[in-house]
Amino acid sequence: MLALLVGSALFWPKDAPLARYDFLVLASLSIQVALLALKLERWDEAAVILIFHLVGTVMEVFKTAHGSWLYPEPSLLRIGGVPLFTGFMYACVGSYIARIWRLFDITFVRYPPYWTTWILAGLIYLNFFTHHYGPDIRLGLFVASAMLFGRTWFVFTPDLKPRRMPMLLGAVLVALFIWFAENLGTFAGAWIYPSQRDGWSMAPFSKMGAWYLLMLISFVLVSLVHRPVDASVARIREGIKTAA
Repeated sequence: MLALLVGSALFWPKDAPLARYDFLVLASLSIQVALLALKLERWDEAAVILIFHLVGTVMEVFKTAHGSWLYPEPSLLRIGGVPLFTGFMYACVGSYIARIWRLFDITFVRYPPYWTTWILAGLIYLNFFTHHYGPDIRLGLFVASAMLFGRTWFVFTPDLKPRRMPMLLGAVLVALFIWFAENLGTFAGAWIYPSQRDGWSMAPFSKMGAWYLLMLISFVLVSLVHRPVDASVARIREGIKTAA
């Protein structure tokens, strides 16, 4: 997706009959079809990723209407001021989380009660809208996420040896790399912030906090199809399977 954003910014003809944003919609859709056709993504994963796609698009329509950022180029495939390729950018995050969860056989140590994660995700999503009209409870959400996941570790197997990492560290690292990707996206003119109207500059580092919270929403949505499994339970199951 990043290659499409940057490559189209560098090489897309200005007089092309197809708008660059519309090309990005069609290319993104082709990637999604290819992932399913090649069985790199499961249908139930794609269904949950579609939910995050829609959740992201609704937020995009709201945020652009309130001037948080804008899409400066013309296109036909859009809702209001939002070209439809934007939902696929959110879907990329969901697709990444779903794939590593399955491919790295991720399990958890001291995962919080499942229902609490849904309450946190709901509050995070609501705050992206309500802070325009009232207090921003972002700091409280950071604290809540630390309270829920502060003792949680995830166990992953990228090769033959299981490894582990604190859940919060993993979340921060994912948010950091999304922030890197965001800077590539704005550099490519896929969207711009008000501070970038007169020329490109790096997105504020504070944006990483928003990506951290959005990543948690994506994580909780993916847990619909990849329910969190306790690492000790997984070891017992594997032992039974091996013995059999």
